[in-house]
Amino acid sequence: MSPLIVLLIYVSAVCSDSHSLRYFKTGFSAPGAGLHEFSIVGYVDDREIVNYNTDSGRIRPKVQWMEKMEAEYWEAETQIGKEWEALFRHNVRTVMSLFNQTGGFHVYQVMYGCEWTDDGSITGYYQDGYDGGEFLALDTQTGTFVATMAQAQITTQRWNRPDTHKGERYKNFLENYCIVLLKKHVEDGREDLERRVRPQVKVSGQEKGDVTKLHCQVYGFHPRPVDVKWMNGEDEVHSYETTHILPNPDGTYQIRVSAEVTPKDGDRYSCYVDHSSLEEPLNIMWEPKMSSVWVIAVVIIGGVGIVGFLLCECKLRRRPPRQLITVQPMGQVAAENQSSPAAH
Repeated sequence: MSPLIVLLIYVSAVCSDSHSLRYFKTGFSAPGAGLHEFSIVGYVDDREIVNYNTDSGRIRPKVQWMEKMEAEYWEAETQIGKEWEALFRHNVRTVMSLFNQTGGFHVYQVMYGCEWTDDGSITGYYQDGYDGGEFLALDTQTGTFVATMAQAQITTQRWNRPDTHKGERYKNFLENYCIVLLKKHVEDGREDLERRVRPQVKVSGQEKGDVTKLHCQVYGFHPRPVDVKWMNGEDEVHSYETTHILPNPDGTYQIRVSAEVTPKDGDRYSCYVDHSSLEEPLNIMWEPKMSSVWVIAVVIIGGVGIVGFLLCECKLRRRPPRQLITVQPMGQVAAENQSSPAAH
C-alpha cells in the first residue's frame, strides 16, 4: 500500500513479550491503476496474515500457518469482507458530502485491533481516517466514539445514541473475540512470530569539513523491537536522527541511525545495538578513514622512496665488479686473481 494513502496513525512497536492483531480496511472514491476499490489487510504483530480485495472477492491467507484455520473461518471472513466492501462504498460518499466534495480522489480507512501481553493485560483500539488524517476514534474506557474532525460530529452523535450501543459492541469485540482470535493465531504461528534472527550491522562516516556524519545500518533482524544508538566511549550521543523500523521482503527488519559529530583526539565512536536475539549487546566501532591529504602524502613519500631505490639499484648494476683484496704474508697486498710469488 502506498505510504501516501496509509492512514497517518503511528502504532508503537510491540514489545517482545506482547502480540497484536490489527486490521486495515481501505476504500477509494476513484481507484486508479494498481489500487483496489476496497481492501482488507490483517496483521499479527507486523506479519501480514490475510488479504481481501474487490478483485479477488475472497479473504486469503498470506502466511502458511494461517492455513490451519478451518474452512468455516474463511467462508465467514469472506462474507464479512463483502459486507464491509458495500459499507465502504456508502461511507466514502457520505464522508465526501460532509466535506462538501463531489469528486476527486479520496480515501477512507478503518484501523482496529487488540494487543495482549504475557502478564495478561489487554488493549483495544479503533480509529477511522479520511484522506490521511484521523476522522474519529473509539474511547475504549467509556465505549463511546470521539470526533477528531469537526465533520465527524454528526457521525459520532449517531453512533453514540443509547439505542445503538455501537461503541459498547465494538469495545466488547476488541476485548474479547479479538483477543481469543489473536491467541489462536499466535499459537499457530509461534515458530514464525517468535523466531530470533541476529542483526547485521554496518557503520560508515561522511566527512564534511570538521563535521562527520556517522551512519549505523542495522538490518536482517527479527523480531521487530531493537535498540540502536551511537556512543562515544561510555557516553551516549544524544543528537541523532533515525528512520522508522522498516520491513524487509523476507520478514526481517531494518533501521538506520545517524549522528553528526565533531571528532576530537581521544573520541571513540561506536554503534550500540541491543536485540532479543543477542546474548550481549553489540558495540561496533567506527574507524575513521585516513584523510585525503595524508593519503596523498603517503603516496608521494612512497613514490619517492621507490624511485630512489630504483636509481640506487641501477647505479649498482652499472659499477664494474669490485675485486676482493686479501692481506698476504710479509705485508704484501695483491689481488686475489693475480699470482703472488709469496704465495708459492
